[in-house]
Amino acid sequence: MKRITVAKGDGIGPEIMDATLEIMKAAGAEIIVDEIEVGEKVYLSGNNAGISKESWDVIRKNKVFLKAPITTPQGGGYKSLNVSTRKFLGLYANIRPCFSLHPYVDTKHPQMDIVIVRENEEDLYAGIEHQQTDEVVQCLKLISRPGCEKIIRYAFEYAKQYGRKKVTCFTKDNIMKQTDGLFHQVFDEIAKEYPEIENEHWIIDIGAAKMADTPEAFDVIVMPNLYGDVLSDVAAQIAGSVGLAGSSNIGEECAMFEAIHGSAPRRAGQNMANPSGLLQGAVQMLIHIGQADVAEKIQNAWLKTIEDGIHTYDIYKEGISKQKVGTKEFANAVIANLGMKPSIMKSVSYSNNAKLNLPKYKRKSPRKKDLVGVDLFVNWTGSDPNELALEMKQLESAEVQVSMITNRGIKVWPDGFNETFCTDHWRCRFKAQTENFISKEQIIQLLQLANSKGIDVIKTENLYNFDGKASYSLGQGQ
Repeated sequence: MKRITVAKGDGIGPEIMDATLEIMKAAGAEIIVDEIEVGEKVYLSGNNAGISKESWDVIRKNKVFLKAPITTPQGGGYKSLNVSTRKFLGLYANIRPCFSLHPYVDTKHPQMDIVIVRENEEDLYAGIEHQQTDEVVQCLKLISRPGCEKIIRYAFEYAKQYGRKKVTCFTKDNIMKQTDGLFHQVFDEIAKEYPEIENEHWIIDIGAAKMADTPEAFDVIVMPNLYGDVLSDVAAQIAGSVGLAGSSNIGEECAMFEAIHGSAPRRAGQNMANPSGLLQGAVQMLIHIGQADVAEKIQNAWLKTIEDGIHTYDIYKEGISKQKVGTKEFANAVIANLGMKPSIMKSVSYSNNAKLNLPKYKRKSPRKKDLVGVDLFVNWTGSDPNELALEMKQLESAEVQVSMITNRGIKVWPDGFNETFCTDHWRCRFKAQTENFISKEQIIQLLQLANSKGIDVIKTENLYNFDGKASYSLGQGQ
């Protein structure tokens, strides 16, 4: 028996969780349930995290968490429990299978069967934001080599385990050459270790368009966090419905399983909600804990129920559906079909599937790191970059000189265009002149001199060469 943590959540959460647990029990799942309370009631009790310390202890002890959707109250100060859980527990991989149930659920893509593997911990979702000037705020996009290696290796191991033929990487590294460039670089490195699996890379914009138009061209798609969040919902919707999709969140120690839809409070307590999304999360959970035979039995019974035309209101369609049922009745129909398989849709076999065994990240040897300059970000309300350049030149020395000024990333000095619109947020780049590198003491002197002249430096970024290669972005147009 495996002890798992369960949270019934808010809105339709309790109904679909009860239905899911009934199905698992009837299918012979060997689980013991420890229920915790999370979500709206906990938030409104004064806990901005939506979860108590005692509940965290239960999750961490059991290692496996099956969670129904929750409601985060409107207004500031309330932290997303989903994001917190993923980050606190190191759940770096978000797995979302998206497949067609044609002809029983409407879709323009009857052959669709893809899996989105989304990095879950970093990227813009680090949530590090600052207001820097009256006109400009920033959000830091953090991409790490460990984060890239773990999620990309997971994608290839998933493809290998499940007999998938191709792994595709989506990035925007034609623009974000350092961050998305690292993700693409690591993808190419790891792909070489799996010669039996086809690999390819697409720029995210045209890749997203291709996925929306021709999803059958893809198999497994691996992406950084933000792209994966957006496109996994798109993929679920074009497959038939976001309401039918489940997801797993996998870490080295713990795992969380859930539906990808929300708590739908308008449908709560009406015995209307479709439990399929949460059930799909539970199927992934059963595979993860080594009960693939039970997962297979449930999935085939669920497919048979869909095929029989026994549908909840959200997918019911005259001429295709045979019977409109509520949450409890749908669960009972799945239970009645346990041990049966669909006759038209393809049945599933999970006999070879189990929890993936992935190596822990091993830190590489440090590379040679040389400090070659510094970007001073300045709050300046003037409009002529040439005037700002004159102020920056007052900070120069024989060793360090200003080489470029940008505004919102666009080079405006030297040789800028009058047509370029500028805000009050300027990046002034100082580079070493007489040596290959500068010292941090020289940067401190720069800042002290700027302060003495009333220049409002709001931020600095050191410029480094790693192994002799410039590891910072140029200005657009430079």
